[in-house]
Amino acid sequence: METSIKTSRQTERHIKGIANHRRIDILFTIAANTGVTVEGIADILRCNIKTISEHTRRLTHAGLVDKKYQGRSVAHTLSPYGKTFHTFLKTFRHS
Repeated sequence: METSIKTSRQTERHIKGIANHRRIDILFTIAANTGVTVEGIADILRCNIKTISEHTRRLTHAGLVDKKYQGRSVAHTLSPYGKTFHTFLKTFRHS
């Protein structure tokens, strides 16, 4: 089985996706609350919903968060790359 190596640009996109304290908090919140909505994230982090919405959009664009539309709400989960970054950040926080 062959695994492809990410280009520098692909790696940069993922790293820029988490290059903000609020986005890191959102990543951890989604990891702990799979399927959480933007409203739920805003409540948990006690933050403005528009701020959370923009940061989740950026995390999605970076390929770290997946969205699943359920009627009028959107459930957020970590993508496989998001899970990898979550594990890395958890390890990094404790080192």
